[in-house]
Amino acid sequence: MTGIVIAAACNAQAILDANLARSPLLGQGVRLVSEFGAPSASVAYNRMLDATDEPFVVFAHQDVFLPKGWDAVLRARIAEVAALDPNWALLGAFGVGLDGAHIGPVWSSSLGMIVGRVPLVPVAVQSYDEMLIVLRRASGLRFDEGLPGWHMYGTDIAQTARAAGMGAWAGALPTVHNDRYHGALGPDFTECYRFMQRKWQAALPLRTPITKISGHGLHLLRDQWQNRQSAGFRLGMAVGTDTDPAVLAGRCGWADLSACG
Repeated sequence: MTGIVIAAACNAQAILDANLARSPLLGQGVRLVSEFGAPSASVAYNRMLDATDEPFVVFAHQDVFLPKGWDAVLRARIAEVAALDPNWALLGAFGVGLDGAHIGPVWSSSLGMIVGRVPLVPVAVQSYDEMLIVLRRASGLRFDEGLPGWHMYGTDIAQTARAAGMGAWAGALPTVHNDRYHGALGPDFTECYRFMQRKWQAALPLRTPITKISGHGLHLLRDQWQNRQSAGFRLGMAVGTDTDPAVLAGRCGWADLSACG
């Protein structure tokens, strides 16, 4: 598919090479740009926006794999969203609907399962899992470089679009997230949570894929406690990230998505 570029903020070349860089569409005219060593996701993504000019920018984590034919599915989803909302700005592989439903489908190695329901049509969302977000350049959106670190920018950019009267959507974009087990929500996550509390105070509560952002913040404390209590159970669910992501795609029935638009 012409007109798209894959953009990744990275910290490990080996993970990039084993996953995102192996996606078949990269051998079919779609290019990958990467940024190493950025101080935050927002800074990295804005730099890559400035360094590219394709109409559609796919911001993806380095541990994501896009199965064969994924570009054809993306083309179909873009057409569906444009028909529903000509002023759309964002399209994601996994998002939280306005009703709180999780929209997918995405394979998650850290959870050992496919997560998110499969929508028949694109669904308006209030937040995204940051593993993959498609931005329509004509929207003029940029990431807020005041947001520190590497969390919550999927919620922030979705709310920025909605506040500007532009659509944020999730659709059926079958994607492999070959992510490692996540033990706990650390201080960096809390820092991003507090930033979002302040910035979006008038829009609260907001549901992210991980927690609810509320004015009092008790949801964060609850979810941190639940993560500690469930650490052993979740570790038992996780699948090792050394599995070939193409094999994972095949196990999900996504070996070739060319006819699945």
